Amino acid sequence: MHVHHHTRAGPDRSRKSGSSWSRRRIAHRARRWAMSTFITRLDSGGMGPRVAVKDIIDVTGVPTTAGSRAVAELARPAVRDAECLAGSRASGARIVGKANMNELAMLPVGTNPWFGTPSNPLDPDLIPGGSSSGSAVAVANEDADVALGSDTGGSVRVPAACCGAYGLKTTHGRVGLKGVWPLAPSMDTIGPIAMSIAGLTTGMELLEPGFVVAPSPANVIGRVRTAGLPAIETAVDESLRAAEVEILDVEVPGWSLGTFAFTVLYFAELWEADHELVNRHRGKVGADVAKTVAMAARFRPQINEALRQRDQWRTRLSRVFERVQLLALPTLPIFPPRVDELPRDLTSTVVEITKHTSVFNAGGTPCLAQPVSAAGTPVPASLQLVGPWHSEELLLATAEVIAAAAP
Repeated sequence: MHVHHHTRAGPDRSRKSGSSWSRRRIAHRARRWAMSTFITRLDSGGMGPRVAVKDIIDVTGVPTTAGSRAVAELARPAVRDAECLAGSRASGARIVGKANMNELAMLPVGTNPWFGTPSNPLDPDLIPGGSSSGSAVAVANEDADVALGSDTGGSVRVPAACCGAYGLKTTHGRVGLKGVWPLAPSMDTIGPIAMSIAGLTTGMELLEPGFVVAPSPANVIGRVRTAGLPAIETAVDESLRAAEVEILDVEVPGWSLGTFAFTVLYFAELWEADHELVNRHRGKVGADVAKTVAMAARFRPQINEALRQRDQWRTRLSRVFERVQLLALPTLPIFPPRVDELPRDLTSTVVEITKHTSVFNAGGTPCLAQPVSAAGTPVPASLQLVGPWHSEELLLATAEVIAAAAP
């Protein structure tokens, strides 16, 4: 296995030279080569699917950077794979690289001050979404058949939505996290991103050998109305109508419980995971990351109340799933913003982007994001299907029916 490390973004700044770079240029001459998609490129043998791995997941012999200069300068080559890669290795999958990401997996916009920002294949002016930005861009650019990302508050679903891809956040605890850089362990999950439901299914088969999609889709889907843009709400409705599934409008009580629980747990746990690193290496972590860690102080004292509200939220969710098999709502309430229009203080942007995703990290439930066409815009909207715990099989079967019915 050959390793190519990239330290900065840019089309012509490979640290490799000569024939290796020439060969890769030829291989990618049909499209623009975006080096910032990957932090490390790997030339891996094997006949299986090409897999991009987010750079918080250990790959034997490769340093894990977590998208951070501070981590990269300390990192040693991993001595073993993360446990979630066992199925990929057993199936002969080809790991093509460690994908770029928001630093320390902390934010959902997809920018990175150290390794560059992966270019959104739909429109390079738009954010790619994060934190698994490189994972979504890798599949959208056909650099990988499947990508593995992490999702703690939306980090698989948000970049999938921004890049017109499919993303699956798995049930918390279903996929092992040993060998994965932690952010908020009570909500961290690993899941696949791909350009089709078949690709997501392959991703689940790699993560969980023996995985099989449910034989039939959901009969009744609960439609959750949101304050998302009307064009996005309409796109979700039309995709469900075309699939001819039974829709029931539902209220999800206790949404604010999930939001509160997520917010407190996220800040309290990321502080535990990263504050020492950030405090020790001030000049080598991004300002957005340092600011996020600094915000944790106001939330940490509320941890017991957050755990209580999380339990209440899960109880409310389980009652909703007694009435309907799945929930449907927009993944994002907005279309991806422009990179050059991101405010210096990202707080309000982060809240807006994750308001439909993070509550389900507090719930621990699986969710699937899939592109649906929206009128009058070249960028698709994204439908989010949410299921009860361990219903990934049903989510994929239902999403397949919706995708097949799309005009």
